[in-house]
Amino acid sequence: MTEAEVIAQPRERILRAAAELLTQGGREAVSTRAVSAAAGVQAQTIYRHFGDMRGLLDAVARRGYADYLAAKQAHIGAGDPVEQVRDGWDLHIAFALANPAVYRLLYADPRPDAESPLAGEAHKVLLGLVEGIAKAGRLRTSVESAAAMVHSSGVGVALTLIAAQAAGQLSHYEGLADSVRDAVLGSVLVRPQKSQEADDLANKAAVHAIALKALLGDGVRHLTPGERALLGELLDRIADDGAAAEATD
Repeated sequence: MTEAEVIAQPRERILRAAAELLTQGGREAVSTRAVSAAAGVQAQTIYRHFGDMRGLLDAVARRGYADYLAAKQAHIGAGDPVEQVRDGWDLHIAFALANPAVYRLLYADPRPDAESPLAGEAHKVLLGLVEGIAKAGRLRTSVESAAAMVHSSGVGVALTLIAAQAAGQLSHYEGLADSVRDAVLGSVLVRPQKSQEADDLANKAAVHAIALKALLGDGVRHLTPGERALLGELLDRIADDGAAAEATD
């Protein structure tokens, strides 16, 4: 199918019109009336293809997010796990600045029911990357806690930089993304000097407990659900003891 034939399809015209309106005027500009006029279709055509305006907005976001998500997924299992997370953070910030309207739609547009399906997909990728750090014995918090810290701080930085970019003040925040990234990673990773201290047994036990919990799904197949739950609880307690010992140093 040629480019002209693709554009002639009502669905494609609707998607392109909605994407252009979103880029030019933000979420508020994407109304049924505006999209219908820009795409040259009736309102019912939009609903027939996308169900409702939320379905249309999700389709626009998915198209804009596809390349970013594919690049992030490509990092899983490729090289040093800490560097994978660092690179994933940088990709996240770069995508936000290059696609501010789509990013706000994903992370700042209120959804009364649940988070954006695409944001949920990206978070699953992040969990996989952080789990790789845990399996390498380099994480000193739970996978879930570390991923939540990376995610929430990354979204906060991205939205801050988007606002600064819109105000023409992005240069005022030079280095912010790197500084926050390094601070967050520094708070969840095992410090090299700590991991080498033979007398720091609580810290060592915590690191291995976190690693073992991360490996349970792949390497242990003969436990009942109850046994898995009990072992997970015990490993969490060992990890918590290590964190408490770390805090008293």
